[in-house]
Amino acid sequence: MTASKDSLHPGGEPAGGAQRVPVAARAAAIDAAQAHPPAWKSVVKRVLAVAAAGAAIYLVLPSLIAVLGAWPRLAALNPAWFTVAIAAELISFACNFGLQRLALQAQGWFAVVTAGLAGNAVTNSLPGGDAAGAAVQFRMLTTAGFDTDTAVGGLTAFSLLGVGGLLALPLLALPAILGGAAASPGLVHTALLGLAGFALYAIFGVVLLRSERPLAALGRAAQAAWNHLTRGRRPVTGLDTRLLAERDTVRTVLGAKWRQAVLLTTGRLGFDYGCLLAALHATGAGPRPSLVLLAYSAAGIIALLPLTPGGLGIVEASLSGLLILAGVRPSSALLATLAYRIASYWLPLLAGPPAYLLYRHRYGRPTPRRATPGTADRPSEGS
Repeated sequence: MTASKDSLHPGGEPAGGAQRVPVAARAAAIDAAQAHPPAWKSVVKRVLAVAAAGAAIYLVLPSLIAVLGAWPRLAALNPAWFTVAIAAELISFACNFGLQRLALQAQGWFAVVTAGLAGNAVTNSLPGGDAAGAAVQFRMLTTAGFDTDTAVGGLTAFSLLGVGGLLALPLLALPAILGGAAASPGLVHTALLGLAGFALYAIFGVVLLRSERPLAALGRAAQAAWNHLTRGRRPVTGLDTRLLAERDTVRTVLGAKWRQAVLLTTGRLGFDYGCLLAALHATGAGPRPSLVLLAYSAAGIIALLPLTPGGLGIVEASLSGLLILAGVRPSSALLATLAYRIASYWLPLLAGPPAYLLYRHRYGRPTPRRATPGTADRPSEGS
């Protein structure tokens, strides 16, 4: 959720009690999981997540060391361009918080920003931290007065929109490649894979949003497979109905204020890409923006795999390598990657604890409770 600078927006509450039950059940599950000690299976899952993260970091350790080894050369960055990079990333985060504010139907910014930064810090500091970061952000939002249905449904919806936007980025670079821009075969293949992924994502999304039969059939098949694998336990029932209810919630959220959502999603991705472009200029490099866009989109898609906290190591390895394919000198690619990650990963990570303390000062300790629908941040908050 947070993380991820992933999101969506609602323009009203989901109609019908049946559409609200799955989201409310998910909220209750989060609270129940936080209220009781983890079972042995949960412990095993966490151990496996840590092991997977450790293995992934080990595999990309040489590239990570190479990027981090560029720290002494940060003084060589052009300070004006590095300032532009940080400013672009701040605007990208502001667009992301704007998306979350749309999703939560909030008037103020304080709770949205502080909860988002705190959740982002948890997500990007723990192996497999997406669930933990989402739980922290969710609890802070509900304590601040947000309706749990709106919070979970809206933020889930915007995350889907963000993934779609990321997959669509190669479309913007396609004209330059078709026009004869010199691009390595690796980047061309990346563009083609991105376009194919976006086409499949768009077709799949339209089918699921407009038709009930495919989703219901998928739910029944998944339910049958799960019950077959877990014979002897209490069988899962009604998965097809729950999936349709979740689909209706997402459709309701996407149906309202979609223009603002698309604009903010574009701003979030565009300014994040602008941060990378400014970081490259800060090193003195001047590659073609279209090729850098392909490298950025490919690295972003790779970062969606939750193998390490915040893609640590994986993003550095993939982005620096892809920038080299885009024509950037290896030394400049490593330094630009480090500068970009300082702005997009390390600084927001460090902002998490102060944001949480500011939140605690205003709202107190986050506690699990059900907020009253439509009351979150309705009074004007000066921030």
